[in-house]
Amino acid sequence: MPREAHFCPECGVSLDVNLEYTGAITSVIPLSATATSGSIAAVGAQKQPGIRSGSAMLVVHRGPGEGTEYPLDATKDIVTIGRAPEADLFFDDVTVSRRHAEIRRGAQGWSIRDVGSLNGTYVNRKRVDDRRLAGGDELQIGRFRFVFLVGSDS
Repeated sequence: MPREAHFCPECGVSLDVNLEYTGAITSVIPLSATATSGSIAAVGAQKQPGIRSGSAMLVVHRGPGEGTEYPLDATKDIVTIGRAPEADLFFDDVTVSRRHAEIRRGAQGWSIRDVGSLNGTYVNRKRVDDRRLAGGDELQIGRFRFVFLVGSDS
């Protein structure tokens, strides 16, 4: 974890040294390609019939607004994410930078690019600057964890 990080990339908890220890134990269950059938990871790994072909969706699976769906329109090539009110996907949370990341649609599919955020952008728990996305990928932006789903022709 980078020394300058202010929040844990695993759970979003503040790394402020003045926090009081509560004794609580949090377990982290990573998403993987070998997830059992019916889990978000297993469902996300294939194309989703409920999403139009060429479109995609982010679904919050951990963090504020769990279960919220954010459709990514196939007609828009760049979707901005941040705490700035003009962001396409606006998250009013201090763990999200004003201009945090961009999701891009191109000829090769979808990708995410960090645009200089303080806490970083993570795909499958690895900090990334620019990364191509596949169905079932887990994205973390601040305290928000999303599953990336892609559309199919069905």
